[in-house]
Amino acid sequence: MSMFSLSGRRALVTGANTGIGQAIAVGLAEAGAEVICAGRRSCDETVEAITQAGGSASSVLVDFADPMAGQGLFGDAPIDILVNNAGIIRRADALEFSEADWDAVMDVNLKALFFTTQAFAKAVMAREGTGAVVNIASLLSFQGGIRVPSYTASKHGVAGLTKLLANEWAAKGINVNAVAPGYIETNNTEALRNDPERNQAILDRIPAGRWGQAEDIAGAAVYLSSPAAKYVHGAVLNVDGGWLAR
Repeated sequence: MSMFSLSGRRALVTGANTGIGQAIAVGLAEAGAEVICAGRRSCDETVEAITQAGGSASSVLVDFADPMAGQGLFGDAPIDILVNNAGIIRRADALEFSEADWDAVMDVNLKALFFTTQAFAKAVMAREGTGAVVNIASLLSFQGGIRVPSYTASKHGVAGLTKLLANEWAAKGINVNAVAPGYIETNNTEALRNDPERNQAILDRIPAGRWGQAEDIAGAAVYLSSPAAKYVHGAVLNVDGGWLAR
C-alpha cells in the first residue's frame, strides 16, 4: 500500500461545501478515505463529485457559529482524520471593528476548532486508536494583514493551538498539523480579487505569479493525513506560491 494511501480511513472535513474544504474532501476521497462532509450549508455538490468519481462520501449539516456544535460528531462510527477548514472573515478598519464581528470570527475560526478537535481526540483515545488532525491556518498566522483583526488573531491562534496539541498528543497516536494557504481563489478572497489595485499588488508579490486554486491545498492535506507524515507533528506547512519566501 502506498504511504500516501488513506484506504480504510474515515475523514471528517468541516466547511466542505465549497472552496478549499470541498477540494480537500475530494482529495481525501481520491486517496481512498471515506469522507464525511460537514458544513452549515448543503454539501451535496461535494458528495456528488466524490461518489461520481467512485469514492465514498456523506454529509452532515453543522453550523460552527455555535462553537460546541461539533461535540456530537464523533459518537458513531470511528473517525480517523479531522480537517478543520470551516472559517469566516470580517473586514473593517481596526478603529471601526465591532465586537460582534470580533466574536463571530473567533467563535468559528478558533473556539469551534478547538472544541471540535478536543471531541475528536477524546473519541480516538477512548478506542485506543490513532488519528490525524489538519487545521487550516493562513498566511495571517505569520503576518498581520490589514482590515481583518479578528481573522488575523484567530489564525495566529490556530498556529499556536496546532503546536500545543501536537505537544500533548504526539505520543498518544494523534498527529496535529496545519496547512497555511496563501492567496487562494475562494469566496473569502473575492473582495480582494475584485479590487484591481489590491489584486495586482498581491499578484506582483507572489513568485508563482498567480492566485492559488483550492486544489493546490488538497495535496498538502492528504499528505498530512497519511502514513507518509507519521513523524510530522506541530508543522504549519505554507502552500502560498512562495509568498513568505519573498
